[in-house]
Amino acid sequence: MLKEEFRSHAAYSGQERFLTFPVFVFLIASVLGLSLEKTLETVSLKQLAEFAHLSAFLYGLSVGAFGLMGHQYLERRYGRSNYLIAMPYILPLSFKTTFLGIFVRDALFYVLLMLVPATGGLLLAAPIMGYSLGSVGLLFVSVLLTFMIGLSMSFLASVMYTRDKRLFGLFTAAIVSIFVLHGAVGILPLEAVIPSLGLQMNVRPFPVDGSAAAFFAAVSVAEVGVMTFLAYALVEVRISISTQSYADMLPRYHARMRWLKGLTRTLFAKELVDLKRSGTIAKMSFSFVLPLLFLSFTTWFVNYGLAIPVGFNTVFYASMVGFVGVMMYSWLNNIDLVEYYSLIPVTVPQLIKVRIAVFLVLTLGISTFFVVGISILNDEAGYLPLALLVMFITSVYMVLVLAYLTGLRTNTFLFDTSILAKFSIMSFMPDVCLVILSFSLSTDWTFSLLGLAIVLFSMSATSFILYRGIDSKWRKTAFAE
Repeated sequence: MLKEEFRSHAAYSGQERFLTFPVFVFLIASVLGLSLEKTLETVSLKQLAEFAHLSAFLYGLSVGAFGLMGHQYLERRYGRSNYLIAMPYILPLSFKTTFLGIFVRDALFYVLLMLVPATGGLLLAAPIMGYSLGSVGLLFVSVLLTFMIGLSMSFLASVMYTRDKRLFGLFTAAIVSIFVLHGAVGILPLEAVIPSLGLQMNVRPFPVDGSAAAFFAAVSVAEVGVMTFLAYALVEVRISISTQSYADMLPRYHARMRWLKGLTRTLFAKELVDLKRSGTIAKMSFSFVLPLLFLSFTTWFVNYGLAIPVGFNTVFYASMVGFVGVMMYSWLNNIDLVEYYSLIPVTVPQLIKVRIAVFLVLTLGISTFFVVGISILNDEAGYLPLALLVMFITSVYMVLVLAYLTGLRTNTFLFDTSILAKFSIMSFMPDVCLVILSFSLSTDWTFSLLGLAIVLFSMSATSFILYRGIDSKWRKTAFAE
């Protein structure tokens, strides 16, 4: 299974480029370690630790959602090749064993891909900056436990989803409620969900409490073990593949697309049919709306709950919304394989542009709703026109950067270090400018408006260039690799 995971990621970018990804993580962690003292001038060590653990927890949640992909893995095959998860149909191997193997594989693969090189980068910086190697090791252990909690929780939730969606709803609602009780009311500590954070706070470099650290470590291991055991016990012996029929929706969708012409109109209608047929629209909405809800709550809580004068205004929020939504484009490339397009007169650039349009249709309405809502909560209606403009230009820019760099294979190509570096630079620079200028609106309105105009114009011009460049970059690419 480890070989399968490696081959699937290295198939498009090449083994050498894929193996440079952990090197990229190592270098980033080294830079962060070398600049830690400067960072601590504005952010406390406790806040950095909480951020690291929340990031590892969310990372584990995203990695562990493979149970939701079970049906898609079984349906997809590449010529005579298929995924190992389908092997229990033809080999004396149970689905329980297979799913447990996938769980162990993902734990090993992504720890080696991300957590180990990140820890290596901190270890490199430790002697230079005078940090304790023991503290870095304890950070790795606690963050590893946090990652495993997220992974096992997502594994359990995904298995519940395949068994009973009502059970899945109750489980996720309970987890969300705990986070809400912590963030909004302050009743429960964050350690109630992530006990490994309690381990971190009771070992070096924080005040050491051996008994408390041992307790939180034991609870963390027990939590991972219990959720993994329950998921293993609940895995169905066999994934059933059901057949569903739908009414002929394509003519109806095609008739509504009067603002489009020719083949583009047909492809757009087909993409909407695929979204409806696959049920992906619900997963996409969840993966988009949940981060927006979290971002909205954070913005409101910092401004009013903590009363910290950070400058989280509506324009700042609008720029973040534009960056958060970009990964929705990768969902559109993950519905079906695209090899069958080789049989019809469609080119890769045509499909990329259609999916960009579908992305904008799906996201701009939701994004506008959240930006308007946060402007009302912040009592900043005067910022709303500027915020909507920032949100729109940022959304268009980000999806065009991603589409230009990765084409129709977003998830795989982002493991190519050269592409990831380009994407990071092209997204990081305007993001930093927008954040700084949005914070300056309350102190120097003229300077901020002039700066925002320059940044937004530059992003618009770059978007136009990228859109025109899609044809030349991808026209020689085949649907079947």
